[in-house]
Amino acid sequence: MNKNYFEILNVDDNARNAILKLNRGIVKTPVFMPCGTIGTVKTLSGNEVYDLGYKIILQNTYHLYLRPGLDVLKDFNGTHNFSAYKGNILTDSGGFQVFSLSSMIKAEEKGIVFKSHIDGSKHEFTPERVIDIQNIIGSEIIMPLDHLTGMDVDYAKAKDAHERTIRWAKRSKEHILSINSEQILFGITQGNKYKDLRVESINKLCELDFDGYSIGGLSVGETKDIMYEMIGLSTEILPKNKPRYLMGVGEPEDILTAVALGVDMFDCVLPTRLARHATVFTKKGKVHMRNQRFQFDKNPIENDCNCYTCQNFSNAYLRHLMITGEILGHRLLSIHNLAFFQKLMSDIQNAIADNNFEIYKSEFLKIYFNGG
Repeated sequence: MNKNYFEILNVDDNARNAILKLNRGIVKTPVFMPCGTIGTVKTLSGNEVYDLGYKIILQNTYHLYLRPGLDVLKDFNGTHNFSAYKGNILTDSGGFQVFSLSSMIKAEEKGIVFKSHIDGSKHEFTPERVIDIQNIIGSEIIMPLDHLTGMDVDYAKAKDAHERTIRWAKRSKEHILSINSEQILFGITQGNKYKDLRVESINKLCELDFDGYSIGGLSVGETKDIMYEMIGLSTEILPKNKPRYLMGVGEPEDILTAVALGVDMFDCVLPTRLARHATVFTKKGKVHMRNQRFQFDKNPIENDCNCYTCQNFSNAYLRHLMITGEILGHRLLSIHNLAFFQKLMSDIQNAIADNNFEIYKSEFLKIYFNGG
């Protein structure tokens, strides 16, 4: 594994500018990764996503394992060739999907036995098998199998899951070393909302010396205050010389808060999911494009946005597409939302480089929530 792939360029208070030197090009951080869960960022091709500026996206081990399946991915020599995306790919381990989507039979020391949410077929994920699957997928950054718990579990269950995650992480690290993979392996911290478990999780994972660290088990129904508290607790003790990845978080205000706390990487389905429900992100907040007020509106979503959608289409037309259920509407709103997030991250990077991040954050949020 490449131990020198992460380079910090500037630190503004706790916010960090850095670069990830990956096999398929350099990635600037803080970075947002669109979710290409089953091999596609919904409604867009790999080239379109790359041309929007995204040099890394997320794909999902659980979903790719079930469909198209490992035989297909082996035949294509990995998901890059299969999905025709030329940037870098990070795959999560599938642990979240096993616990949230499938009919889980049992989680035990060996691994997880579960039923597919597609056809009910029985499968098993072990820490070693999840590494092997991601090796076949061919992603640049991979995640170990972890045991996720919801925020409603008691301390004893959270402790049991966290300790199992540590034991699985150790097996994952040993296995990736045994197969001589060059993939970058992150550890996933757990601990739920319990501070002492979070601290213990981080300390134990740091002893295993992973290439980076994911803050897991958040954005699963907890309050913002709890989420921010757990992020701050984590970044305070995570290694300064390794990337920090906050899993599944994508609201602009959450990204800005987490960057201020020292987070480098994010992923979320929000840009494309909300686009499919007729909602777009703008500097002045979210806007619902089915609104009657757009019926005769000749303006774009945002006058100063350079995305393909804003450069070519009126709000009236976009409203028409969404009301009539045309797939083109889903595509055009997704393009705008992804362009919005790419611009947000670029502006964040520039603000940190100028040692001006807190001012930028304050001004952005003032306009975003209050229209200026």
